[in-house]
Amino acid sequence: MAVIAVAVAAIIVVGAASGFYLYNHQSMGSGPTTSSSSGSASPIQVVAAENFWGSLVSQLGGAKVNVTSIVSDPNTDPHEYESDPANAIAITDAQYVIVNGAGYDTWALDILAAENTPNQVVLNVQELINQSVDANPHFWYNPYYVNDTVAAMYKDLVKIAPADKAYFTQQYASLNSSLWQSYMSQEQYIRQNFGGVTTLAPDGSDDTCTGKCTPVASTESIFVYMANATGLQVVSPSAFMDAVAEGNDPPAASVAQFENLLQGGNASVSVLVYNEQTVSPLTQSIKAEAVQYQIPIIGVTETIQPVSFTFQAWMQSEVGNLVNALNAAELGQ
Repeated sequence: MAVIAVAVAAIIVVGAASGFYLYNHQSMGSGPTTSSSSGSASPIQVVAAENFWGSLVSQLGGAKVNVTSIVSDPNTDPHEYESDPANAIAITDAQYVIVNGAGYDTWALDILAAENTPNQVVLNVQELINQSVDANPHFWYNPYYVNDTVAAMYKDLVKIAPADKAYFTQQYASLNSSLWQSYMSQEQYIRQNFGGVTTLAPDGSDDTCTGKCTPVASTESIFVYMANATGLQVVSPSAFMDAVAEGNDPPAASVAQFENLLQGGNASVSVLVYNEQTVSPLTQSIKAEAVQYQIPIIGVTETIQPVSFTFQAWMQSEVGNLVNALNAAELGQ
């Protein structure tokens, strides 16, 4: 795949697979934080339900947008966020609203439905990428979906402020270049050195894997999209990961299966991915077992951490940690 370059900004084809895409789309309580921009007399007022989408639209819109990201507290589980009147005011007054969908920010969708602000542009990521409301909602960990969402943001900003199209086009090129250079190239490195291709059985279960297919485990379903993009094989029970993501107790059989995998050491699980924002006594116990059996552990988060980071700096840190852990596991075998 071609390396993204700012110099080719003039040939962006919005909504289609272009040279800017490293990944083409395939079937495969906190208070709000505000990013204000100068240089425009009347910037577009944007509200993003979560700070990962807020970071991307802020970089894309640059001086032409004023972005408020609502969910950003690193100490809370976004799945459990409850809105307040300030959120309702911000969403109602916004010209452009970005929500994740898939049950992740139902509170924001409820506000949108109740207020029904005229001429407001709304981007629902779940609907954009044609996923069901009960899909794994962690779409920002899928680089294909990130590219689709950034492209949709670009189209929406041009729709709202067509006179600024040339500016948004330049910003779009710059952002895509940064995404590639920061973390997407690292994901490609993982696929080439540790990944493989899994063929699904007719019933949809994992069947065979061709290539290295390095086995990894995760305490939560947040990591599944990144694993798919990098060709890593998630071996932790889906029933365990899904239950933790939903704040429920996993079935006893899935807990036993997870523990048995960890007891096999890094021959069975090369790396444990630990969601630091959905911590429970059970996930802490799983983490302790990984330490006991000398399995490298990396932490991931639901929202950008630290909050001062851009989306791509956050992802670069997490993917870089994953690369280091995979290398360490290989040396330890």
